Amino acid sequence: MMGINRKVWAWALYDWANSAFAVIVMAGFFPVFFKDYWSGDVEVTVSTFRLGMANSLSGLVVVLLAPLLGAIADQGGTRRRFLLLFAVMGSAMTACLHLVQQGAWELAIFVYAAATLSFSMANTFYDSLLSDVAPPERTDAISSLGYGLGYLGGGLIFALHLYAVIHPDTFGLANASEAVRWSFISVAIWWIAFSIPILLFVKEDKPATVPRGWNAVTGGYRRLRETIAQIRQLPQTVYFLIAYWLYIDGLDTIVRMAVDYGLSLGFGHESLLTALLITQFVGFPFAIAFSKMSEKIGSRNSLFVGIGVYALATIWGYFLSEIWEFYGLAILVGFVQGGVQAISRSLYIRLIPHEKRAEFFGFYNMLGKFATLFGPLLMGWTSMLFGSTRISILSILLLFLGGAYFLAKVDIKEGERAAAAFSSGLTGTKSQRR
Repeated sequence: MMGINRKVWAWALYDWANSAFAVIVMAGFFPVFFKDYWSGDVEVTVSTFRLGMANSLSGLVVVLLAPLLGAIADQGGTRRRFLLLFAVMGSAMTACLHLVQQGAWELAIFVYAAATLSFSMANTFYDSLLSDVAPPERTDAISSLGYGLGYLGGGLIFALHLYAVIHPDTFGLANASEAVRWSFISVAIWWIAFSIPILLFVKEDKPATVPRGWNAVTGGYRRLRETIAQIRQLPQTVYFLIAYWLYIDGLDTIVRMAVDYGLSLGFGHESLLTALLITQFVGFPFAIAFSKMSEKIGSRNSLFVGIGVYALATIWGYFLSEIWEFYGLAILVGFVQGGVQAISRSLYIRLIPHEKRAEFFGFYNMLGKFATLFGPLLMGWTSMLFGSTRISILSILLLFLGGAYFLAKVDIKEGERAAAAFSSGLTGTKSQRR
């Protein structure tokens, strides 16, 4: 990674920081602990439904808040401050999971939803800082670096805690449950500690005048209304957002519900968590490699490859019956998961006006979390309706097919031209006001 400067590494390290929450809490220990410790007295289909509701609850709040807070941050040059605020909130809520007592599934859902909300909102402002550290020709590579470090960092800390769960006596812990509860404290510390570089070394452009207090809120609402009206001038961006909403819905649902699905099929905790660990370490090099593929075949074609692999994994997931197949799926998903997320982020930043990055990434994350509002709920309801978790996983295939359809409509060159023209119009308007 020659030629990458300090601010790029500082930015990418936030992926390293928050991936501890993504892999240990969201994808790993929370689904297992929720099903067995906080919600262990009900049928597996009921606990799956409750977990889907928890993810949907946080997604709903992100849908409502992300675009508005993005608009406020853009007009005040406060994206790093919002990032710090939500990183601290998310870390605090994660640590609070340590205190939730056995059987208290309602409180567990509330605290988890608050932590997930904070994680998602922080990502809104983190993603929007990409253009502050990456020149246009390197957005794919630098975005992929972030996801690659995230998989590596998340994999390392997850490996440590998985060992602690399997061998709790090595760390002086009474049992596996105590090891899981202490992992929430560890994640909180890791998240905050590795957020410090982005706050120290990544700078953002600030406007000449910064609104304060209520003026910032009303200005945010005004900018949000303007963006909703103006986004119709960017049809290629709209097509991409629809495509992203659909395929990221499928991706995020698989990430959040995979362990729960495996438990419902009767696979053991340790085997499922090991599969998740495999995905992390496979994901590290392949997130980087995905950016190289995008240089050869283009960003959109790379996304088609990733969506196709996910569709294949979904079909395989319906038929799987042996744990080795689950490991195979973990490897298959690891090939493309980080790459799809990284290329989506870097492609989107090419299709939006530079002056409204946080605001547009508010929409980006709004759609991503509206997907998490819908996807886990769809899976949970399907599981309850048919009494089968296999059918619920198969339903996700429709989301990948829909995402591919709308992605095929995106003309990237035209989208870049429209975003540049949009920015020129904004600059011209500001000059006239002066």
